[in-house]
Order: sequence, then structure tokens, then C-alpha cells
Amino acid sequence: MYTNCIGRERTTNTFGVRDYQHHPDDQWQDNFKNVLEGLDEVVKAGKVRHIGLSNEKAWGAMRYLEESKNKNLPRPITIQNAYSLLNRVYEGDMAEISMRENIGLLAYSPMAFGVLSGKYIKNTAGDTARLKLFPRFARYSSEQATTATQKYMALAEQNNLSLAQMSLAFVNQRPFVTSTIIGATTLEQLKENIASITIDLSDELLLDINAIHSIIPNPAP
Repeated sequence: MYTNCIGRERTTNTFGVRDYQHHPDDQWQDNFKNVLEGLDEVVKAGKVRHIGLSNEKAWGAMRYLEESKNKNLPRPITIQNAYSLLNRVYEGDMAEISMRENIGLLAYSPMAFGVLSGKYIKNTAGDTARLKLFPRFARYSSEQATTATQKYMALAEQNNLSLAQMSLAFVNQRPFVTSTIIGATTLEQLKENIASITIDLSDELLLDINAIHSIIPNPAP
């Protein structure tokens, strides 16, 4: 069982904000030690075995590691951040932290709110599809993200894969990923998601994916 290390949020570049901009008037106060002390009580009470981070950046992740080491407090072993073909921001500083500090990524939104199924481009999304129900969640629906999705879909079809299969297989193969958080509203979607674990993308296909990424990098940060 996992719980997130959550305290009062400092101002960072998350949820669609590409670059970090410092805000001198940010009222956040350093609370990493307090958060870990609170989680230490939960661990000692036997309510959870391990802790993890969520929506954290490189500086915050290293501060948690510093406090856990110096104060003999619980050490985060996972981090739950967004990661997909349309959002590879994690591959910056965070991927190195995952590899060198042994903190695996629990990748959420690997299908980019269902955009990487291709159903919105093909206009086959049902009335209960997430973006039909919640159109305000437009993070993965920008013009650049749509163009990138079209290119990825064409590449997948050229390799006899569905866009969903290729998208999930790509995330599954990243060395810093511990687990992929999938979601499905139908049994068919669930089967397709689970079956992606058996797909091994070739080096040539990965090069083609990276070629698209180099043209349209992280259109949905």
C-alpha cells in the first residue's frame, strides 16, 4: 500500500506549465521534514509499508531523500508523475533521479486522457469518454498535441499496432518506470491495455518515435 508525501504545495511548473518561474512572494515554508515525520508515524502504526511522491519535481524529490537520510525517516521508493508520448518531461532531471536513487516512476495518464487511443481524432469516442464528460481537461488537446498524436497514430499503423498499444508499450519499456497506471471503461479497453505488456518495440520503431518527439517535444507538459 502506498501513500503520497503531500504537504502545502510550493509554486512549481506543473500541470501544463512548461518552465519554472520563481515567485518571490510564494508563502511556502520548508516542510519536507514535517511531512516525513507524519508519514513515519503512519508507517510505524502499520498502516502502510512504503511511501511515495506524487507530482514532484527534481529539487523536491532530492529534498525528501536528503531529509529521509539525515533524519532516519521513511525513504520514498516511488514517484507518481504524468508520463506519455505527449508528455516526456520526466525524462529531464527526474529520470536520472529514478535511476540513480532507485525511485521508480508510477506513470499516470500514459494514454493522455484517452487521446492516445486515437478515438478523438477518429471521432469514435463514446458519450462517456473522459473528454466528452469533462471538456475542460484540455491538457492533451492542443493543436500541437493533436498534430503529434496524428503522427504517432500513423507510425503505429505502419507497424501493425494500434496507437494505444504503441503508447503503452513505449511507457512500459522505459527503464525508470516501475509500473504504468492504466484506466479503462470497457472490457475491450482493459484487455488491450494489459496486452501491451507483451509488446516489445523495436529499436527502429523507438528511433521513429524519438524523431517525432524531436519535432514536437512535450506538447502537453
